[in-house]
Amino acid sequence: MSHVGVGPRAVMRSVAFLTAGVLAVPALAGCTSEESAGKPLAAQDVAAATRASVSDGGTLRWAVDSVPDTLNTFQSDADATTTRVAQAVLPSMYRMDENGSPVRNPDYLESAEVVDTEPKQVVVYKLNQQAVWSDGREIGAADFAAQWRALSGKDSAYWTARNAGYDRIEKIERGADDLEVKVTFSRPYADWKALFSPLYPKDVMGTPDAFNDGARRSLKVTAGPFTVKKVDTKADQVVLTGNPRWWGAPAKLDKIVLRAVPRDERVSELVAGKLDLAEIDPETADEVTLAAAPRDPATGTPLMGPQGSPAAGAQGRSAAEALRSWAVANGSDEEAAEEEILAREERREAEAKAARRQKALSGFEVRKSLEPAYTQLALNGSGGPLADERVRRAVARALDREKLAETVLKPLGLPAEPVGSHLALSGQPAYADGSGALGEQNAKEARALLADAGWVRGGPVKKDGEKAAGAEKDEKGENGENGEDKEKKKSEGDDDGTYIVGEDNKNAGDKNADSKNADSKNPDDKSDGGTDRESGEKHSSGKNTAQGGAPGAYAPKGTAAPAGSVAAPLAKDGKALTLRFVLPSGPGSETLRTVADRITDMLKDIGIGTEITKVPDESYFKDHIAAGEYDLALYSWPASAFPATDARPIYAKPVPAADGSLNVAQNYTRVGTDQVDQLFDRAMTTLDQKEARDLLRKADSRIWAAAGSIPLYQRPQLTVARKNLANAGAFGFETPVYEDMGFLEKGAQGSRPSAPSSSPSS
Repeated sequence: MSHVGVGPRAVMRSVAFLTAGVLAVPALAGCTSEESAGKPLAAQDVAAATRASVSDGGTLRWAVDSVPDTLNTFQSDADATTTRVAQAVLPSMYRMDENGSPVRNPDYLESAEVVDTEPKQVVVYKLNQQAVWSDGREIGAADFAAQWRALSGKDSAYWTARNAGYDRIEKIERGADDLEVKVTFSRPYADWKALFSPLYPKDVMGTPDAFNDGARRSLKVTAGPFTVKKVDTKADQVVLTGNPRWWGAPAKLDKIVLRAVPRDERVSELVAGKLDLAEIDPETADEVTLAAAPRDPATGTPLMGPQGSPAAGAQGRSAAEALRSWAVANGSDEEAAEEEILAREERREAEAKAARRQKALSGFEVRKSLEPAYTQLALNGSGGPLADERVRRAVARALDREKLAETVLKPLGLPAEPVGSHLALSGQPAYADGSGALGEQNAKEARALLADAGWVRGGPVKKDGEKAAGAEKDEKGENGENGEDKEKKKSEGDDDGTYIVGEDNKNAGDKNADSKNADSKNPDDKSDGGTDRESGEKHSSGKNTAQGGAPGAYAPKGTAAPAGSVAAPLAKDGKALTLRFVLPSGPGSETLRTVADRITDMLKDIGIGTEITKVPDESYFKDHIAAGEYDLALYSWPASAFPATDARPIYAKPVPAADGSLNVAQNYTRVGTDQVDQLFDRAMTTLDQKEARDLLRKADSRIWAAAGSIPLYQRPQLTVARKNLANAGAFGFETPVYEDMGFLEKGAQGSRPSAPSSSPSS
């Protein structure tokens, strides 16, 4: 499934938040390490098999999104394919396990431990004595030192994208022998296991020229089970072949070809037999699942469709339709018969083509899990209504995150649980659900927050060319009545700054406005009960006749309108409350747009209008998210095993630059607090893992309370794989083991996880 997101650790992450002192915030003691991190919501699905059951040889043709512009993961234009190549051809001291935690990689590292903390933190690495580069040289301290110098940030000639952790190293030296590397830190660093993964040879890191240009299109020296044979920009592919100097378990495959194939072309390439493995969208997953379903021996049609739905009959035509077609084709009306005969021929050709396509896809299966990344709703707090924390919190409290997760994940048969942390995902040690610091979905309290911020229903809206609340460029949001029209309806005694509760929905051209608005209220709203619908005495007509029978009760300006007043726009200082929701327009972003539609409806329920703007995929992030040209946006962040290091830039407080502008780095919500920064800093320096988890969970609680970023759901990971391909597919948290990938021996089968169960609906 295609989602707009930010790549893994090669890209610095940042989002930050503002806490308003005027708003009462729930107690933020934070979650403690006594709380269980749980387990991953979905296991990886790779058709796991023992090496003995995997045949030797063969080529794996793997679809990727692009041929990378660089093979150096520490450069700003590195992408997901850069990471994929690095995992297969370069050393990593640590790799991720099935829970998203770092584990020692024995192919390179015999041990690594902190041997001193006073006066300085010292870590000693003992390398595998067999570990050598592809040119025969031993991996050693010189490679560690070269990478540290390149990434320390002290030499601006190195064009690096990140230096987190390396800037805390004081020196690197040879240990007791050539296999020992001694690293001394100038400041304590809890995430030291994040360093030197991947590790590049000193040939790449030794000089600025080599770093900047030497590893962009080739890697002459490697040290993994595979080596880079060719980066072919004409054929749009990267070719990896086995490394003859590899000392570990030999690679089962002869070759891995990473081919750049657009997502909307992948199913055609699968049918043509040109791919073995590819990430896909839900529609392709349905088609592959249907093709692989059990078939009726008589007709050859699948017995069951996707998600267990009954399959259509032959070519989707009922017996009655087939009989009618035969009757017309053989009837007395020659003109109609000729047309039907031609139509039947066209259908036969289409059916034959569909049958060939289905047969080709029957050799594949869908492997699915949850990606180590989550999709969030970002709220730009740099200006406009969302600069007020009360409005941000109102937006957040309006969202039913469970329903949003179900919208995306339930149809795929994946666990539909909303993400409870900004800093980790379920199963990772730092995970705990901190969303309680913000509070559950509650439309009544959301409306109260907006009223407290001065946004009232039926308030005057200045006629200055702007759209009324709810107007949208893409026909989404509230079609609220213009506030100026409402002004004309007010009585002459309304000049004292009051407005009429109960008349917000009245429209001279709609006699049934009251009943319509009552019907539009969500009957399942958790919070409103029945009391908020009633505002004074009502007759059977539904009109309020309190205060001497005048239609409407008079209340001071700023009083919240009744819950049923959905259609009236909120306004303040002559401006309607309308938020600009920016979305990518590409074919791979249908899921994001569906989620945006659901969010729009939820915001409409509390009186917030949205104006949806769809922009090209290529400009979405650079020209809108990074530039701050949005109010609401959907994009993703990857999970990290090292949140103190990797998540801090996301949630750090923006810093004013020398020229007066705001230096936001990747802090795309432009909101931040000193307190959150301090908690990250403390977590980054303590070597006590329990204390670090407590600090991170406290930081997460405060991030939730600031409501600048609302995690929604863990992203689905859908892959289609040839049925006999083992140890590859939807990897989940775990780092792929490239040397174990291959095609099964005849008769052998890989193991698949049991179907994950979706969360029950509330």
